[in-house]
Amino acid sequence: AVTVGCARCRADVTVTDLEELQELLAANIESNRHLVTGAVRAQVLKWGEDVTEFQPPPDYILMADCIYYEESLEPLLKTLKDLTGPDTCVLCCYEQRTVGKNPEIERKYFELLQVDFELEEIPLEKHDEEYRSEDIRIVAIRRKPA
Repeated sequence: AVTVGCARCRADVTVTDLEELQELLAANIESNRHLVTGAVRAQVLKWGEDVTEFQPPPDYILMADCIYYEESLEPLLKTLKDLTGPDTCVLCCYEQRTVGKNPEIERKYFELLQVDFELEEIPLEKHDEEYRSEDIRIVAIRRKPA
């Protein structure tokens, strides 16, 4: 919904997910078509695989709730490295979870991410007043200079 919302601002937007969710993405796009002033399309993106069709690097990548499965961390990081250019800003939003392996997975993700990226946590007071929550984090991520 967030990325479809970006198309309201004349942005050219590609919403991505796995093959089995493409029908749902298409329905979401269609139900919001009357609000869209930019271009919006749905495409399959499987982390860790070739991203050539998504080049050149986008200006922005919006990620939400992507860091909860340990086995997906390496493919996600590879995809981020392959997709981003020097001017790409990645906005990563996630719910900080404190049960089970979640804290360990979150720590590992950000540790691995900092090898190639610089991180800046967006302070809570800069989050939307209506939707902010103490357990929701937003992090701006950019490639480290070469």
